[in-house]
Amino acid sequence: MTSESIESRLESLGIILPGSSSPAARYVNCVIVNGLMFVSGKGPSGQPKGKLGSDFSTVEGYQFARSTGLEILAVVKSALGTLDKVKRVVKIQGFVNAQPFYEEHHKVLNGCSDLMMDVFGERGKHARSVFGAVSVRDNLPIIIDSIFEVEE
Repeated sequence: MTSESIESRLESLGIILPGSSSPAARYVNCVIVNGLMFVSGKGPSGQPKGKLGSDFSTVEGYQFARSTGLEILAVVKSALGTLDKVKRVVKIQGFVNAQPFYEEHHKVLNGCSDLMMDVFGERGKHARSVFGAVSVRDNLPIIIDSIFEVEE
């Protein structure tokens, strides 16, 4: 990645971040410990409800994961003031609300992973894991939590 600011990068990609969403219960959006920012689980904007494999296709799930990535970036920007303080995307972990027979969880989470690579370039390479869930809060199709290395 060049010395281009992340804000400029977002603009060139045509990405407008939503406002930072509020936690759904008694917790905070993120915590920074020793240069690592742990972002609480977020879901896609618009609060769609349903399961992959019955209510939604893998292609729709990919878009939900991308939308969730935008929600995550909004939280990070709100906490740091700028995404330029992100040194690295460390880990993305997804929980896909899916039917028991559904097998494309990894393709769904690619929506978030691809976004992080598009926005941060080499700094966007991350470890990740994805799980199928029989249910998630509010019947969202996906919940993603994440870890970033940041400048404090």
